[in-house]
Amino acid sequence: MRLGFRELLLVLILLAVPLSSYWLVFRPVNAEIDAAKAEVELKRERLSKLRDETARNADLEKENKDIAASISSFEAKLPSAKELDSIQGLSAPTAKSLKTVKAAMYMEQPLEMSVQGNFRAFHDFLRKLERLPRITKIPDMKLKRATDKNGDMQATFTLSIYYIDEGVKGS
Repeated sequence: MRLGFRELLLVLILLAVPLSSYWLVFRPVNAEIDAAKAEVELKRERLSKLRDETARNADLEKENKDIAASISSFEAKLPSAKELDSIQGLSAPTAKSLKTVKAAMYMEQPLEMSVQGNFRAFHDFLRKLERLPRITKIPDMKLKRATDKNGDMQATFTLSIYYIDEGVKGS
C-alpha cells in the first residue's frame, strides 16, 4: 500500500478533528465544569454556615426570652413611683451604681445612695429595705444633720445587693 498525498492528508484530517475538538470544545467545557464545581462547593460551605447560624439564632432567641423573663422578674421587684411616694418625709433616693464585685458563686452590686428627710421616714425606709426578698447589706453609712431644715437628716450609704452569677450557675 502506497501512501500518497491524498491519503496523508486524510490521515492528518482524521487526527486533527479529535485534537481540535479537544482544544476547541472539550477543554473550555471542562474548565467551565470545574468552575461550576468550585462554585457549588463554595455554596455548600455557605449553606453549612447558614445552617449553623440558623441553629445559633434559635439558641439566641431562647436566650433572649430567658433574659426578657429575668428582666420582667427584676422589674417586678422594683418599687413603683407610688411606693416611693409613700415614703412620707423623705426625698426620692438617688442611687449611683458602683463597680460589680465578683465572689465565689455570687455577684455583689454596690449602689451609692443618698436620701434626705426626717429620721422616722428614714427608719421606715430601712425597715422596708430589710424586708426585701433579696440579700442586701449596708456596709457604709453616714448620717448627718441637714442644714436647710431643722429636724431633718441626710444619709449617704452604700447598699450592696447580692445575686447569683448566671455564668457560674450554668457551669
